[in-house]
Amino acid sequence: MKGMSEREYSAHSGLSRGAIQKARKAGRLVVYDDGSIDAAASDVRRADMTDPDQQRRSKGGIAGNDSGFSGPADSSSYLKARTALTVYQAQERQLAIQKKKGTLVDRARAETLVFRLARQERDIWVTWPARVAALMASEVAAEVEQQSGASVIIEAAILQRVLETHVRAQLDALADLRVSLG
Repeated sequence: MKGMSEREYSAHSGLSRGAIQKARKAGRLVVYDDGSIDAAASDVRRADMTDPDQQRRSKGGIAGNDSGFSGPADSSSYLKARTALTVYQAQERQLAIQKKKGTLVDRARAETLVFRLARQERDIWVTWPARVAALMASEVAAEVEQQSGASVIIEAAILQRVLETHVRAQLDALADLRVSLG
């Protein structure tokens, strides 16, 4: 036997025996008359006929450059773009899952609901003095009469104006609060 067997050449080249058999069938190996493989000539022929990217991928690593690809284009930008796309897709899936679970809500809808709730609360407080002024006036008058024994009349309109002044001051202080959902 002049050259190497398939197993020996497989160990020599770092490729699997199946890859050696495929290379032999494809004519990428130099074979002697007795069927053995001329290692030096086969290495040269395989290097000439095989795509460098395919060689690096088959060996599971990067040979020669850091990008893992050959060619005129900047392959590191391709890898960065591919990585960015993968990260974006993962984030998109994460958001879809959160939305389905109900842990993620639409910002515009949340802001609208908060604004509507605040407006309802404000409207309730603005009308509150008119609703309770007469009741409070009668309760205060009854309490004063009980304490002093003298008949007292408290004007509901005056009490309503006082309550409205204090409620509006409180609402003005609350108006300075800003909800930030960002």
